Amino acid sequence: MDARLNLFASPTAGKAFKHLMAAGKAVKESTVPAATQELVALRVSQINGCAVCIDMHTKEAAHAGETAVRLNLVAAWREAAVYTEAERAALELAEEGTRVADGAGGVGDEVWARAALHFDEEELTALVLHIAFMNLANRLNAITRQPAGDYEVGRFH
Repeated sequence: MDARLNLFASPTAGKAFKHLMAAGKAVKESTVPAATQELVALRVSQINGCAVCIDMHTKEAAHAGETAVRLNLVAAWREAAVYTEAERAALELAEEGTRVADGAGGVGDEVWARAALHFDEEELTALVLHIAFMNLANRLNAITRQPAGDYEVGRFH
């Protein structure tokens, strides 16, 4: 499969990506655990069917020490006993934040309350930004049909 656009050769995309990468760096440097961030990125990307981001975040998480079992079970996290309560709350927030069009009310109060039990206001801010950022990245990749499979750890981090 060939990409519809070479986003890395575009001056317009380059200017925009500079700011997006800075925003992503701010989230990455938050106190939300790196493992939680990667699990959230992976789950959002699975929901959106973004192969490029699934490839990237699976490889980044594995490189950082995440186990194959936990990575393989992200799509079925509700039935898996390998995640902490905080990770489960973050994954639930990520799902509802990604599927806002599926529910009339967006992210439910119960989901928000569960996340707030585990994350302070600054961490919730970082999680919300991370979820939104991942949805943006997924859509850019899906619209332009970016091919997956050749991501090398550290390319964007």
